[in-house]
Amino acid sequence: MVLRTQLPGWQAVEAQAEAMKSMHMKDLFASDAERFNKFSLSLPSMLFDYSKNLVDESTMAALFNLARECELENWREKMFSGERINITEDRSVLHVALRNRSDDALMVDGVNVRAQVKAELNKMRSFTNTVRSGDWKGYTGKSITDVVSIGVGGSNLGPQMTTEALKSYGDGTLKVHYVSNVDGNQIADVLAPLNPETVLFVVSSKTFTTSETMTNANTAVTWFLDAATDKAAIAKHFVAVSTNTEKVTEFGIDAENIFDMWDWVGGRFSLWSAIGLPIALYLGFEQFVELLDGAHLVDNHFEQAPLEENVPVIMALLSLWNCTFLGAQSQAILPYDQPLHRLTAYLQQAEMESNGKHVNMAGEVVPYPTVPTIWGEIGINGQHAFYQYLHQSNNIVPADFIGSVESVANVNGHHDILMANFFAQSEAMMTGVTEDEIRADLASKGHSQAYIDNVAPHKVHEGNRPTNTILMDKLEPKTMGMLIALYEHKIFTQGILLDICSFDQWGVELGKGLANRIHSEIASNQVSPHHDSSTASLVRYYNDKK
Repeated sequence: MVLRTQLPGWQAVEAQAEAMKSMHMKDLFASDAERFNKFSLSLPSMLFDYSKNLVDESTMAALFNLARECELENWREKMFSGERINITEDRSVLHVALRNRSDDALMVDGVNVRAQVKAELNKMRSFTNTVRSGDWKGYTGKSITDVVSIGVGGSNLGPQMTTEALKSYGDGTLKVHYVSNVDGNQIADVLAPLNPETVLFVVSSKTFTTSETMTNANTAVTWFLDAATDKAAIAKHFVAVSTNTEKVTEFGIDAENIFDMWDWVGGRFSLWSAIGLPIALYLGFEQFVELLDGAHLVDNHFEQAPLEENVPVIMALLSLWNCTFLGAQSQAILPYDQPLHRLTAYLQQAEMESNGKHVNMAGEVVPYPTVPTIWGEIGINGQHAFYQYLHQSNNIVPADFIGSVESVANVNGHHDILMANFFAQSEAMMTGVTEDEIRADLASKGHSQAYIDNVAPHKVHEGNRPTNTILMDKLEPKTMGMLIALYEHKIFTQGILLDICSFDQWGVELGKGLANRIHSEIASNQVSPHHDSSTASLVRYYNDKK
């Protein structure tokens, strides 16, 4: 297999990077009055502006050419048609099928995937409506008031982030709580105020053997049975999202209350499936469908739009450009929309778990960085924390600014101030301010030459720091679905460009396997001699002190 670095297109982009390093974005804007129009795209209810990147038309042409050399369009077709592009686990990658509610058949291994998805959606609709209407009764005949979602990783982050983001669209019928951490403090805090008679637990685990999830689920059952006493009552208060019917029914959950998922759904891309049941319970099923429809709209755009007009493709190409070719080591996600306060954490998992790899599809070590570190914080809070670093450190950090024209909470005057900061920060990162400009400004204010000489170097902002802007009309279920799907397809495209398998996570499995072995050693107080001296000593210290 030819390494990406050997492709003529890769080498052409390297040449572009050398040429552009001496350029400043201010000059690119000054020389082209149409720059914004050339480097921005519109989707329904959403604008994507990438003009504040260190690119010109030649750069973008080279990047699009590289994407074609990497056979991106062919790989895109393979994903949508259900081919097994998860090569290390021999699986299809079909989260896109979860939000396509058409009647057109999609056959995978002789099974119509669309029919499976529709059947499960209908089951979710019926269950959601029954619980929300109050017709689902607990063991004492009372209706459900609270839902506790127990999962970890993709079974938790996606639903929790989305529930938080769309909180203003909930009608108060149910409260939803999330438990993911095996640290007992979290589940203790969640359970403390709840009434066992009116709580419903949703346990999400594909195998129903995930250590963290099952530890929390067993604690929940113990807490519940302290009040209910009868194990038969579990069936009225616990449902599962899993593929392991035997384990779920052994747990005490009725087989009728098991929601299915499939091996072609990766955990971090699963909120569109029954993993999203807590979202549907909180918002109502019709709002959940709006979320699906927003994602499907972006699926159609990604599948059909030419590369030059394709938002997720451009997002991925710019990530490759900024990080692999220009050397940025991290990327900031900066939402200026308070409901999106969990988005950065969600995208950390989605991108870093997908593309934080070191070998290509053929198993060869790649000679280039594969994914940036993803980090960030909600807008204004970040400005008073790490934006100093973004503006003036030696490390250039590309950033995505995400905001809305209309706030979901119309508090007089607040949103205009928020958005003034939103626009100002990306402009400041692009333009910066030179020492000559600073000296002239300080002199105009009457400062002495000694003061100016002392202070001016500290106030220099070099600018030329790349940003993308995603501006939604308003954060709603449909635009939320669009936003998540944009990043999903960006991640897929990154993987193809980098020639890595985005859909496994062996790095997660290594630590979990070691943890299981060490847990047995803690329980038996017998530390294995096969550990390094540090690990062995730490485990002994813990056992001695506990």
